[in-house]
Amino acid sequence: MEEFLSTNQMYIVLGIVLLIWSGLAWYLVRLDKKLQDLEKRIKKGEPS
Repeated sequence: MEEFLSTNQMYIVLGIVLLIWSGLAWYLVRLDKKLQDLEKRIKKGEPS
């Protein structure tokens, strides 16, 4: 296991960074959808 980690450090770091970026992208997409729903409710005059 130690040999695998030492020879593939770049790929492990790349995987972790991609995981973080994909999590941030998912969060922003979800937040955008919630904001769009809230904007529609405000325009219609519905209570939250």
